[in-house]
Amino acid sequence: QVKIVESGGGLVQPGGSLRLSCSASGFIFSNYFMRWYRQSTDEERELVASISKKNIPTYGDAVKGRFTISRDNGESTVYLQMNALKLEDTAVYYCMTYINLTEYRGQGTQVTVSS
Repeated sequence: QVKIVESGGGLVQPGGSLRLSCSASGFIFSNYFMRWYRQSTDEERELVASISKKNIPTYGDAVKGRFTISRDNGESTVYLQMNALKLEDTAVYYCMTYINLTEYRGQGTQVTVSS
C-alpha cells in the first residue's frame, strides 16, 4: 500500500525558512521521481520542484534560487528546503509521485508566510 506523508509546514515570517519532509512507503522509492507541488485557495496547483530517480532536480520558476529539493533513498524521504520565503509562497504543499500512471500524494502540509 502506497503511503506518502508530508510534514514540516507552519507559520513563518517573510524572509524566513522552512524544511518540508515527505516520507514514502509501499513502493521502491529509489525507482521513482518525486515531486512537490502547492495549491492555494482558488488557485490551480503549481509545480514547486521535482527530483528524478537519478537525483536530478527541476524547479518551478517562482522558486528557483530559493528552494532546494533533495532525496534520501535510504530513508525513502524527499525534502524541500525553502529559504527567503515570500507571502506568495503561502499554500498547501503536497508531495506526490506516479506509479503505473496512478498519482499518489499525501494529505499536504500548510505553509503560511505572514508578518
